[in-house]
Amino acid sequence: MSFVGAGGGRLEGVLRRPDLPARGSVLMAHCFTCSKDLHTISRLARRLTRAGWVTMAFDFTGLGESGGSFSDSTVTTEVGDLGRAAVAMLERQAGPCLLLGHSLGGAAAVLAASRIHTLDGLVCVATPAEVAHVRRLFVDPEHGEIPSGTEPIPVTVGGRPFLIGRGFLSDLERHDVESAAAALEIPVLVVEAGADEIVGPDQTGRLARAAQAETAVVAGADHLFSGRDHARQLGDIVVEWATRHAPR
Repeated sequence: MSFVGAGGGRLEGVLRRPDLPARGSVLMAHCFTCSKDLHTISRLARRLTRAGWVTMAFDFTGLGESGGSFSDSTVTTEVGDLGRAAVAMLERQAGPCLLLGHSLGGAAAVLAASRIHTLDGLVCVATPAEVAHVRRLFVDPEHGEIPSGTEPIPVTVGGRPFLIGRGFLSDLERHDVESAAAALEIPVLVVEAGADEIVGPDQTGRLARAAQAETAVVAGADHLFSGRDHARQLGDIVVEWATRHAPR
């Protein structure tokens, strides 16, 4: 399925429907520089669909199959893309009742949740308590600081090169994820990856405390839940929690 994102570009998503009558629906947000097809989200989507949930995962602006320029994207545009994705689901009679985000996509989900009025719950997977947490990706290791200038900054994430616009950095200051989490009036689940070297327990702990969330830890899992056993445990945790928080 496709729809228009916050920046006017065409975004691509995959809407999966279960064979049996649906328990509800889940809108899913992938991590920074990732895509809907990365195993972290795609495995979760398939697991939820098998358990009876409609799921929709999409590529944020400029990533995967979606249009637009990634160098123009910010946390604000990701929050806007999530809002547009929710509307696209509503137009297909599959409006989201749960929102799930991974890593920075989880932070965007926290910031977007109050704007999506159909939600009954939010799941944050390996999600930082502050979006400024990603600033370290922009630091030049040779000089220990962010390069000066006005041009986009080249970074390497997961072995792949990207150009990040300066607007991304300035936009980070606009967002207070902890305050947004504290203001939510829906149930929240925070899942920590036990061996996460990108988003540590200090970040997930702060987020969980702010949201007064239920918490779970997948012991030994890396940030992407790369191991199949870890992915299975993550899926079990999310499905069990989602079933308890199905629409009333």
